[in-house]
Amino acid sequence: MAVTPARLHPRVARAARRHRAGQCLRAARLRTRRYDPDFCIVASGWEKGVVEKNVQDSSRRVWIDAREKRFGSIDELNAWVGERCRALWAEVKHPEHKQFSVAEVLEHERLQMMPMPAPFDGCVENTAWVSSTCLATVARNRYSVPCELVGQMLSTQLYPTRMMVVAGHQRLMDKGKIRYDWRHCIPLLERKLGALRNGAPFADLPEPLPRMHRALLRETGGDRVMAKLLALVPGAGLDAVLVAVELALEGTPPSGRVSIEHVINLGATECAAAASQRCRCAAGKNAAYGRHRTLRPAARHPVGRP
Repeated sequence: MAVTPARLHPRVARAARRHRAGQCLRAARLRTRRYDPDFCIVASGWEKGVVEKNVQDSSRRVWIDAREKRFGSIDELNAWVGERCRALWAEVKHPEHKQFSVAEVLEHERLQMMPMPAPFDGCVENTAWVSSTCLATVARNRYSVPCELVGQMLSTQLYPTRMMVVAGHQRLMDKGKIRYDWRHCIPLLERKLGALRNGAPFADLPEPLPRMHRALLRETGGDRVMAKLLALVPGAGLDAVLVAVELALEGTPPSGRVSIEHVINLGATECAAAASQRCRCAAGKNAAYGRHRTLRPAARHPVGRP
């Protein structure tokens, strides 16, 4: 009689998948760093307590001073913690060699250490569904993705300071926040011109794009011209478009009105210049590769073969 295996509860299945993913990540980290997974001495219960006591003392030495300071960002906090740890290494004596500090022993042991391999790509990988508003939810925060990917499942990588899902974003540390990239929503402007004025992704356009938009709104069809300018960004690059906008704003009269034809011509000119520059760079790389090929010795074929 055949036995049908019972189906796992969804929560149990999710926990099993997370456990397997953690084991795979740990195995990859061990292969990268080339060390054994077993550190403790067998049947030595005191060893775990010694390690925990050392970690507790080190944390207190660092964070007691941190309470008296104010940090503007996570990067500033990490930089201060790194400096504070190095200063403590010079003050604390080594537990076995009392005549030396931890920093001095580290410098002595550094000569016997293996060279640092490639950095380990440690991240939390998961999948996320792209909503109709071009947002993907990762760790209780939402990040914008290109609008062409609406309704698809994407792979996400969550790092300590950034989040990767097709495009990179700086990671949000709070919960329930949204991070936009206005370049992801440029194709939507062909159908929804009102997004330039009321859309949240376009609220933080880099200067001087907001000034150009305000100037174009004084003319009929200004939203459509602004959408055409932004549509040049994926092909020509943001820098070329910003230069064209700056040149157009420099020639504005005291009334503040800009000529729509002038803006379009400048945008097309700067974009053409950027495209030609990329072509010249590509041609230079191809020429260098061709010269390198000519310097290589001719291949010697075995006797009897062409």
